[in-house]
Amino acid sequence: MSEPLPSDLLLRGSLIILRRKCGKASCHCAEGAPHETPALSTSVRNITQIITLRREELPRVRSALRRYQQALATLDRKALRGLALLRRHVRSGAGRGQRR
Repeated sequence: MSEPLPSDLLLRGSLIILRRKCGKASCHCAEGAPHETPALSTSVRNITQIITLRREELPRVRSALRRYQQALATLDRKALRGLALLRRHVRSGAGRGQRR
């Protein structure tokens, strides 16, 4: 049995639903709706990776995706504050006239 996912897990990607027909003539998917499997789609070094999931994993994966988005938003706010500080520093002339 695999170890449980940590409660502070961060995940980047998108939840998708894979739909397919199994090929069995007697299966309901042959005539109707295909089988559906939840999955996480993510890109690593420009290569798409898909990890199929069990339904019971969805809540924890959704939470991990949400935590990643929150962390990214926090990092972005900090970077924007840094840019504003740098602009004020440059406009004030601080550090001008110094030689390297």
